Amino acid sequence: MSNDVPAEFAEALADLRAQGARPGVHVEEIAAPVRVAPYSAAFAGEVTGEDAGADDDPVATGRFVVLHDPAGQESWQGTFRIVTLVRATLEPEMAADPLLAEVAWSWIPECLQLAGLRPGSDAVAEGGTVTRVMSKSFGALSNTPDAVDLELRASWTPADTRLGAHLQAWTALLSTAAGAPPLPAGVTALNRRFTDRPPRPHTVGP
Repeated sequence: MSNDVPAEFAEALADLRAQGARPGVHVEEIAAPVRVAPYSAAFAGEVTGEDAGADDDPVATGRFVVLHDPAGQESWQGTFRIVTLVRATLEPEMAADPLLAEVAWSWIPECLQLAGLRPGSDAVAEGGTVTRVMSKSFGALSNTPDAVDLELRASWTPADTRLGAHLQAWTALLSTAAGAPPLPAGVTALNRRFTDRPPRPHTVGP
């Protein structure tokens, strides 16, 4: 395993780590996948409700992964690829909306634009899936409220190494899935770093 990090990847990491936390979103650097690309970095995020206690589950969670292959990959249309995941619990009545998947997918370009990025230019080769799961309990669990879980997986290729804005777009996506109105670009509060804990080292693949 080589410890030499390409200059482009180092620049991308520096831009990511220079970003602050969006209000209401907790983000921390985590271990990255090791077999998907030669170089990678990953972040995990969660959004908790305003009245949530210490033991309450977050209303939205997700991951933001950066992959880098200096040789490039044809399907990426570049040397970097951003892979994101967002999971959220929605109001049960939303499950009946036939356009739920389309609406959820529309959040991607909206959040990119909120972060000052242009879909199709600053972010290309977008792709992904939207999955919804309805849960209804019976018998001894019949008093458990119905639930709708939404899972949004999306990936795209950034135009350059300035990935901080892409991370901000993802945190806006987390907030949107959690039901919180996203903040426009330039209004995001950057009053602290991702977490008070020291960042975990990024993974450099074989």
